[in-house]
Amino acid sequence: MTPDSVQIRRVTDPNDPAIAAFGTLQDRIYFEPEMLIPARYIVHLLQDNGGARQNVLLLAEEHAPDGKPGRLLGGTLFHFLPEAGTGFSSFLGVDPSARGRGVARRLHTARWQALQEVSGGQDGAGRDGAGQCRALFIDVVNPARESADQREQERMAGSDATARRQTFHALGFRTVDLAYEQPVGGEDGGPVTDMDLLAYVPGLPESIPAALVGATMQAYWTPWLGQAQAEKAALKLQAGQREVALLPAWEGPAARS
Repeated sequence: MTPDSVQIRRVTDPNDPAIAAFGTLQDRIYFEPEMLIPARYIVHLLQDNGGARQNVLLLAEEHAPDGKPGRLLGGTLFHFLPEAGTGFSSFLGVDPSARGRGVARRLHTARWQALQEVSGGQDGAGRDGAGQCRALFIDVVNPARESADQREQERMAGSDATARRQTFHALGFRTVDLAYEQPVGGEDGGPVTDMDLLAYVPGLPESIPAALVGATMQAYWTPWLGQAQAEKAALKLQAGQREVALLPAWEGPAARS
């Protein structure tokens, strides 16, 4: 595989067979595939683009000399949230056979460019060309809060939570110093508490406005929590702060200790 043979492609056709291949890749390389958005739902996301969010799927494919797409090397699914002016990434992954060759960085660079492109459309108030995407957020498992079962699942999937956090740091992500929880989805139906929130902000500032974090998560959570519950969870996350520190991505938030 040479750098020229790897091409990044945005999937816009909900009937593209590569969506199913991306779903298979997710399930194969992530240790908790049940926590990911399945391929059948990605189809609906691409069909329902617009309004409260813009859903984007980018694939890294190894192309043959004739230019035709070939083996799927990796991909990323993410969303632009007009109400917050930010993005949220649901998944970025690379096939183990293609790791260490810059595929993740190329996907991340293309993802940020795509977010700038889609954010040049209409915002939540219907205004054209309003602003650009200010930050990209992801949530990532904290290795210190993984259970023994999760660590075994990681081993079986050929992954490692600590290495994953170091990779995100190398891509420019930093830990948001807030006690982050997914409001629902835990084993007992309650919150998911084993993840931290990371942010990519160009220029690597030392802090970001807490309101930006809250607005992002409220916009992201609203479709499955409803407006009132999403707003309540976002306000709880902000914890009354004005500014939130950004820490190295391999660190957990001091706010939780």
